[in-house]
Amino acid sequence: MNNLRIIFMGTPEFAVPSLDILVRNRYEIVGVITAPDRPAGRGLELSVSDVKKYAVEKRLPVLQPENLKDESFLAQLKALNADLQIVVAFRMLPELVWNMPRLGTINLHGSLLPQYRGAAPINRAVMNGEKETGVSTFFLQHKIDTGKIIFQKHTPIGPDESAGEIHDRLMIIGADLMLETVNAVKNGAYPQIDQQSLLKPGEHLNEAPKIFREDCRIHWNSPALSIHNFIRGLSPYPTAFSEIISPEGKRFGLKIFKSSLEQKITGDDPGTILTDGTTFLKVSAPDGLIVLHDIQLAGKRKMGTPEFLRGFPLSGKWVMEII
Repeated sequence: MNNLRIIFMGTPEFAVPSLDILVRNRYEIVGVITAPDRPAGRGLELSVSDVKKYAVEKRLPVLQPENLKDESFLAQLKALNADLQIVVAFRMLPELVWNMPRLGTINLHGSLLPQYRGAAPINRAVMNGEKETGVSTFFLQHKIDTGKIIFQKHTPIGPDESAGEIHDRLMIIGADLMLETVNAVKNGAYPQIDQQSLLKPGEHLNEAPKIFREDCRIHWNSPALSIHNFIRGLSPYPTAFSEIISPEGKRFGLKIFKSSLEQKITGDDPGTILTDGTTFLKVSAPDGLIVLHDIQLAGKRKMGTPEFLRGFPLSGKWVMEII
């Protein structure tokens, strides 16, 4: 057993491999803090976080506070007498929580800090057409995502990769980095790098704020590459969308999960839909075409373009909503 008492804080699937790798390497997890169970779905059955499912399976003690400043929760946290806290995809912690362990609190973030601080680093990096991203471990301090860097790992972003594909890769890379970080902290030999020192002269600092539904609406007047990056950066969630408009003016909501670029200028207005009615569906942008592959009509399931066209034939001039 590694002689560190660790509290792990996390909620979604992204956090599970980091917890698992610590368990498999015999670190003592004295408590797992995760989100409360919430009613979800049509039946409003209680939904349990991925981290809680794992913790229960491994018989780890679980706490699910509504309020991180609640006195009873703080007393429980203090009684666990942790040396170190680990945070992966959890909520913002008050200082009296992150400052409690003697060795501090380490966070794993899905970007190469100081770039893409905020709630949606993976989505925003892909949406902006970045060719590289990664994960960072750092010590929490007052201002969100600004603490001193311990380690980073880099990974390329392919020109057609989605945020979901990058998420899944960073989830595993991040777990390895977390183990490396905890091992270094245990041994007392690790760097603490000021984030500002990682910025190149004149480098622009990109932020990664939370994404809301209206942020996902496609602007077909944008350059084709920007639209393609936008679609893949929001796939599979929260998903880029538009409205498809019939010749009679009827509107149908359409989510777009996967696209590709075609470097061809047709002279059609942006948002014009081109299709042979059976195999392809393309949308004009000012400098090219967006080829739609995986889409979902409102109220229907996700499907490929040929299947969509079999059930929803597009005769006449259909267009996408221009905003």
